[in-house]
Amino acid sequence: MAGCQLVGNSVFYGIERRNCPCQLGKFAGVPLYQRLPIAPMTNISASLSMEGPPEGYRKNVGICLVNPSKKIFTASRIYIPNTWQMPQGGANNGEDLRKAAMRELREETGVTSAEFLAEAPYWLTYDFPIKVKHKLNRKWGTNYKGQAQKWFLFKFTGNEEEINLLGDGSEQPEFKEWSWRLPEQVVELVSTKQPLLSFI
Repeated sequence: MAGCQLVGNSVFYGIERRNCPCQLGKFAGVPLYQRLPIAPMTNISASLSMEGPPEGYRKNVGICLVNPSKKIFTASRIYIPNTWQMPQGGANNGEDLRKAAMRELREETGVTSAEFLAEAPYWLTYDFPIKVKHKLNRKWGTNYKGQAQKWFLFKFTGNEEEINLLGDGSEQPEFKEWSWRLPEQVVELVSTKQPLLSFI
């Protein structure tokens, strides 16, 4: 499978790219790769794939929603204190990934006024930490090693009154507060449970 292997203690810190045919430069004006100082973290293996998600990984879509000021939407998790992230969620089998991204955005934030700008040309994969892996696999009735994420960039075209963390009512709420942040603030703020952020 064509792709990149990322080597390091996490994709947030100290990454070395090997066998990487893809150009990790810009994703609609937001840096895809940022080298940060090395810090001790849980080992998370990650790889980039241009073709499709590797077998054994849950298919997931991530949404980077930017406003006209080029700030990024972030929200804090209800049940995990001090954990901020961008909207994301699982894609159903056979579901169009762009439509899955719009569905997740609507379910989690109530936002429907969003213009598609770009799609990352590759899948980002990472392994779940052992404790998280067992908990999630019990919840989902699966045996996933980790997640394969496809990221999408959307421009928010609505009014902020549209943002509703109760979502569209189809799923349980996941977030308790939200904020627009500069890209560099997002890298510092979001949880290490979203280890691929430095590429978005």
